[in-house]
Amino acid sequence: MSLLRIAGRPMLASMFVAGGLQSLRRPEDVAPAAEPIVRPVTDRVSVLPDSTEKLVRLNGAVHVVGGLMLGLGRCPRLAALALAATLVPTTLAAHRYWDAQDPGERAQQRIHFLKNLSMMGGLLIAADDTGGSPSLLWRGRHAARDLRHDAHLVRRSVRATARPAVAAGGVRAKLGV
Repeated sequence: MSLLRIAGRPMLASMFVAGGLQSLRRPEDVAPAAEPIVRPVTDRVSVLPDSTEKLVRLNGAVHVVGGLMLGLGRCPRLAALALAATLVPTTLAAHRYWDAQDPGERAQQRIHFLKNLSMMGGLLIAADDTGGSPSLLWRGRHAARDLRHDAHLVRRSVRATARPAVAAGGVRAKLGV
C-alpha cells in the first residue's frame, strides 16, 4: 500500500470521527439546524426514525464507523461511499449559506459548504481507489474473457481429434477388435 494512502485515509477520516462523536454525544446541538432537511426526508423514507435527534445520532454513528473503517483501511471504498452519501444531508442542513442574512455569517457558511464539497470529492476519489489492485468488475470481465478463450480452444481441440477418432473407431469395428 502506498504511503499516500496510509497517511491520507486517516487524515480524511479524522473530521468524520470527530464530528460523528459530537453528534452522538450531543444531538440536541445539531438537531435544530437539521430539522429543515430531516422532515422532507423522513416523510418520504419510512424506515428512518421520525425524531430529528435520533436521525442526527444515526448520521453521527455512520460518520464514526465509516471514518474508523476508512482510517484503518477496512473496506475503505465502502466506507468512503457511505461517508459521501451521508455528507450530502449534513452539508445541506448545517451550511445553508444562501439563507444567512449577515455577510460575515454567509461567508463563513460558504467556506464550510465548500470545505464539505471538497471532502466529498476526496471521498469519491477514495471510493474509486482500488489500492493498485484491479477492481472486481475488471477481474470479472477478464475471467469471463479467459473462460471464453479456453472454451474456444477446447472446441477446436475436440473438432481436431474427433475425425481421427471416428476413423479409428470405424477401422476397429471392421477388424472386429
